[in-house]
Amino acid sequence: MHFAQPERWWVLLCSSCGRTLEDGSRFCEFCGAAVAAPAPSLPASAPGAAQTSGKAIASLVVGFFFYILPAAIAGIILGHLSLSEIRKSAGRLKGEGLAIAGLVLGYLGIAGIPVILIVAAIAIPNLLRARIAANEASAVGQLRMLNAAEVAYLTAHPQAGFTCSLSDLRGSIDARLASGQRSGYFFELSNCSAGTPGGPNDKYQVVGYPVRYNQTGVRAFCSDESGVIKAEQSGSPRVCLESGSPLQ
Repeated sequence: MHFAQPERWWVLLCSSCGRTLEDGSRFCEFCGAAVAAPAPSLPASAPGAAQTSGKAIASLVVGFFFYILPAAIAGIILGHLSLSEIRKSAGRLKGEGLAIAGLVLGYLGIAGIPVILIVAAIAIPNLLRARIAANEASAVGQLRMLNAAEVAYLTAHPQAGFTCSLSDLRGSIDARLASGQRSGYFFELSNCSAGTPGGPNDKYQVVGYPVRYNQTGVRAFCSDESGVIKAEQSGSPRVCLESGSPLQ
C-alpha cells in the first residue's frame, strides 16, 4: 500500500549564492559551495506567515464610532473591501473576524438613524416650545421691571416725569435690558407725553416682542403708565398697544 507524500512547502537555498537547490544536494551546482545542513525556508505564503488586513483593522476601529454617521458608512465600506481582499489573498491576509465586526457595527449605526430621527422629531419641537415659554415668561417679568423703574424715575425726576430712554433707567434695570434686548425679546419705550404743555411726562408706552418670531417667542407684550400688561398672539407690538388682551 502506498501513501501519498504530503506536499512540501519549503525550498532549499544555497547559503553562499542563494540559488535554489535540489533535494539531497551536497554541493551547489552554481557556486560549488558545500551544503552542510539544509534548512527549510518559509515562502511568503507558508502557514503562519499571513498578515492581518489593515482595512479590516480600520473597519473595526471606525466601527466603534458607529453612532456618528460618516464613521458608520466608513466602517461598512472598509469591511467589504477587506473581506474581498482576504478572500482573494489565498491565505496571505487574515482578519475576516475584524472585518465582520466592523460591518456589524457600521450597519448598527445605519439602522439607528431612523430611531435618532424619530427622537429628534419629538424632542426638538418640545425643546423649542419650552424655550419660547421661558422667553415669554421672562419678557413679562421685564415689562413689570420697566414699569417699576418708570415709577422710580418719576419719583426721582418729578419735573421731567416718565422717560422714553432705556438708558435713563440703568440704575433700576440690568445692563442687558437697558440695551433693549434680553432673553430673545426686543424692548422699547416710546410715546412719552405730558398732560399739559410744558409739564412733566405723565404717559409712556413700553413693548416687548420676539427677536425671531416663532423661534425666540410668539406673543408680543406691552404696557403703559397704568401698569397693566397686555399680550398679542401675532407678535406685533403695534397691535398689542392697539388691541392687546390684558394678562390674567
